[in-house]
Amino acid sequence: MTVIKRLNANKYRYALMLLMIITGSAIGGISFNVFLIPHKLLSGGVSGIALILNYIFGFNPGVLIFVFNIPIFIAGYRFVDKEFILLSLIGMTAFSVSIDSFSFLRNIVYIDDVLLSCLYGGVLNGIGMGIVFRNRASQGGIDIVAVIIKKYFSINLGRTSLIINFIIVTIASLFYGLNLAMYTLVSMYVASTVLDKVQQGFGSSKSIMIITDNEQEVADTILQKLGRGVTYLEGEGAYTGNRKRVIYCIVAPWQLARLKQIVHDLDREAFMAVSDTAEVLGHGFGNRGI
Repeated sequence: MTVIKRLNANKYRYALMLLMIITGSAIGGISFNVFLIPHKLLSGGVSGIALILNYIFGFNPGVLIFVFNIPIFIAGYRFVDKEFILLSLIGMTAFSVSIDSFSFLRNIVYIDDVLLSCLYGGVLNGIGMGIVFRNRASQGGIDIVAVIIKKYFSINLGRTSLIINFIIVTIASLFYGLNLAMYTLVSMYVASTVLDKVQQGFGSSKSIMIITDNEQEVADTILQKLGRGVTYLEGEGAYTGNRKRVIYCIVAPWQLARLKQIVHDLDREAFMAVSDTAEVLGHGFGNRGI
């Protein structure tokens, strides 16, 4: 099925995706104009290059981002998933327009503290990028370049991004000093961390594996008192060779203490393994995404 046919078949779903992509890009544009540009801070990738040229020559950063992305998208159309490229083109265009459209905010809102600007700019930028990425798109730039480089040179995506961003920050330090370059690194780190949180979801859950001699009683109590589903996994002791059913379940963080008490009351010798689960889709854990 072609991209156009998929769009027609799921038009309402894609309409919501487009709305979220445009919203995320607009948040990024606001972040640039309120927090980053007034203090000559940068971001990663193509937008960072555009900001350097804006600071030196006064060119509109939104226009530069769009122009620089044209050859990247032409190359990406040949080597990257077509749906991703199409949605990313929309995201990149919305981002470019937003940066120039919200430029008036630079004269209305000004945060005098550089550190606060780089922190809040990173947070807001990360939220915007995270919303875009959650909806199967990007804002163009090195995300697409990294995919192409990986395809032909087997170089890790993160390494490619790191090298490009290091070059950008190094150039910035030559023009504006080491302090602003270091503030930029802080902003990039915060944006990256928030982006991961938005992509994975803030409501991390706990996945638990329980090995007990009273698996039926423990499972029934979890079902009745916590209202969480339970799955049996077939296990076998490596040393004893005894076969046993292992209980697997996922609970909300606030239910973990109650679950531990349940297991402790029913079998003090039970073995429990608890781990973080970044995102859970399905009944009882939110919707199934876009």
